[in-house]
Order: sequence, then structure tokens, then C-alpha cells
Amino acid sequence: MSEFHQEGDITTIHGFYDIFDRELYLRQLEDKLMEYSRHLDIGLLLPSLYGEIHVPGVLKNIIDQINQVDYLRSIVVALGGARKKKEFVEARNYFYRLKKGNRDVKVIWVEGSRIQKVFKKLQEQKINIGIPGKGQSVWISMGYLFAKEVCDVIALHDCDIVTYDRLLLGRLIEPTANPNNDFEFCKGYYARISPTSTEMKGRATRLFVTPFVETLTQIMHRIRLHDLEEFFRYHRSFRYPLAGEFSFLTRLGRALNVAFDWGLEVSTLSEVHERLMQKRIAQIDLCKNYEHKHQGLSEKDPQGGLHRMIVDITKFYLNYIRSHGMAVDDPFIDMVQRTYYTSALSFVKSYSDDADSNGLAYDRHMEELTVSHFRDFIGTAWEQARRDTAGTQIPSWNRVIYSVPDIYEDLIGAVEEDNL
Repeated sequence: MSEFHQEGDITTIHGFYDIFDRELYLRQLEDKLMEYSRHLDIGLLLPSLYGEIHVPGVLKNIIDQINQVDYLRSIVVALGGARKKKEFVEARNYFYRLKKGNRDVKVIWVEGSRIQKVFKKLQEQKINIGIPGKGQSVWISMGYLFAKEVCDVIALHDCDIVTYDRLLLGRLIEPTANPNNDFEFCKGYYARISPTSTEMKGRATRLFVTPFVETLTQIMHRIRLHDLEEFFRYHRSFRYPLAGEFSFLTRLGRALNVAFDWGLEVSTLSEVHERLMQKRIAQIDLCKNYEHKHQGLSEKDPQGGLHRMIVDITKFYLNYIRSHGMAVDDPFIDMVQRTYYTSALSFVKSYSDDADSNGLAYDRHMEELTVSHFRDFIGTAWEQARRDTAGTQIPSWNRVIYSVPDIYEDLIGAVEEDNL
């Protein structure tokens, strides 16, 4: 059973449905969403790699679950990793199984020549489109949805969720689709316990983002930078800031800059912070447990695994601090590293006690070693950030259409031709 705790001005929507009849709750939830869909259009954006269509059981189950709902007006797949035309066609045919009734399905071939031509046109206007990856794929796919004007509410989730069912989808969408509340953005959260090894997952959140943000909150408080303190307290309010699941109103989405690297999730939270009052933001418990693929630590390779993830996230936060009037230098980074390490070890102790009381496996020594690596990754991030003046965000679509007014027409044409 979930608890009732609310923290700050961001509303937490708990998972109380588990107390009662889950199937009855699901029917009632989907009945509500069907009613909402008569008055507004709901879309789903699915970032996917080509290789995920070959993972046994996972994506097939996601498609089967989505096909049991009728409230979606449009589904767009942001397909990355398809280098050849035959790979795109294979993936397109795979995802076309999501077509149903009046529901439109489009697969955006990010590496395809037509979308690459759109990117080139933007670059010619000195618009930073970033580098290939999930963030860039999400951004161009959002642009297509905005161009088509077929959605009032958009939900986004990944395609590698092993424990996926349609209740997760319904709960993700309901807060922003519900006309009886004021939410314009909703972030998902969940427990991350491996069903096979019975151990805690989510190392990047547990061992880095949570203690790192707590560290920066306390530092900003001590040096009386109240705006930055409030910013980090806001981030600290989210139970799973790196969750890839969120929903939002289209009018908000048009205004969001999108990070093209692993800073996508924390960047999105920051963009929302800049544009919404906190009472218009919610987070929701999506499911009892969530399992997906795990990243290796890659301690010696700053371009791989958790190493790159931690570096990208740290760079975003450091760039944010610098862009909001605070100087960052080597002594500051040294203080952050040392304070983070102390804070993270305290969290490790708490996780150890939590795991022990719940009968979970927990390797405290390995967790502490991971924290020491993360501490060093902060230094790597600073070395990269001090050389990088451009930042890691792609401009919002509201900004882009000022510079390239006909880009929506080009984007619609490219996607429609690829999906003939």
C-alpha cells in the first residue's frame, strides 16, 4: 500500500488502486480516458531503436497491450538505429500493427535521407540540432506531431519496458488529459527491483542524481543563492527524475527546449520548471515494479554506459548553474565532489538498511565503489563543460518556426513519403 505523503507544491498521485480490485480500476480508468478522448485528442510518442524489434517478447507485449486501448488518436514512433532502407521497412511494418480504427500510426526514420534533409535545412539556418540519439529523435518526432496538429495531449514512454501493461499507459495519460484538474505536465515514477536477482536497480538515480541534487541544494542554501536553491529543491521533489515516462499538453511541448544527450530527462524537468507554476505539475506512481535494460558502468569509457549518462547529466546541471549567474571553477567542483561523496555514502547506508528489512540482496561494497566512480565522473563532466559553450539543448519548436517558417511542411512531407 502506498503512503499519503506530499512534498512541496508538486502533486504526487499515489498507487492506491492496489488496495482494491485492479481490473475494476483499469476498466474505470479506461472509461474515463475514452470520455476525455471525445473532447481532446491523445497521442503517444514511442522512442525506439531498430534492434528493439528483435528483443524476444518485450516490444511485442507493449504493442499487444497498446492495441487493447481505444483512446489514442495518433501514435508516432521515433525510430533510431535503422541504417538501411530494408531495416526501416521492417520496423515500419512491425509498428504498423498498432494501426486500429481511426488511429493513425507513423514511423519517423531519423537516419533516413528525407529527415536528414530536414536536419540539413535547419543547420543551414544555424539551428543547433544536436547529435544523433534519443533526444534528437524525440525532438523531431514532437515537431511532426505539432505540425500535424492532431494531439492536445502527448504521452511518451520507452520501448524496452519488460513489465509493461496498459495500466501504466492509462495512468501516465490521465492526469494531463483530465479536464477537471490543472496539470499540464506529469512525470512517471515507480519502484525498480529486479525480479530475478531481487536487488535494487536504478543506480544512476539512487546513487548519483538524488545525492548530487541534494548536495547542490545544500550548497546553494549555504551560499544564499535562493533561486538556485529553489530550483534544486524542485528537482529533489521528483521520486524518479530519470524516468523516461511523462505526458504533457501540446501547448507546453511546443515551448520546450529538448536536450539531445543523456540529460534529456533532467533538462525536461528544468524546462517545465521555467514555464509552469508548480501546481500545474504532477508525478504519478505508474506501476508496482518496473524492469528494463540496464546500462554497464563503463568506468574507463566516458562515451559508454553509466559513465556517459552521469557526465551528461552533470554537464547539464553545471551549465544551468553557470547560465544563472554563478561562477563555477576548480575549487567549487572539488567541494561538490567531496560533498557529493559524503552525501552518497549516507544514502548507501539507507539503501542497505531498506534492502535488509525487505529481504533484498544488497552489495554495499559495490555500491560504495560505484559512488566513488560517480564522484570521479563529476570531474570528467567539468572538463567537458568548461570547453563547451553551446550547451546540449535543441531549441523549442516555437523558436524554430520563427527562423524556418516552412519547416513543418517539409517535415510532414518527409514523414508521409517515408510511410507510403
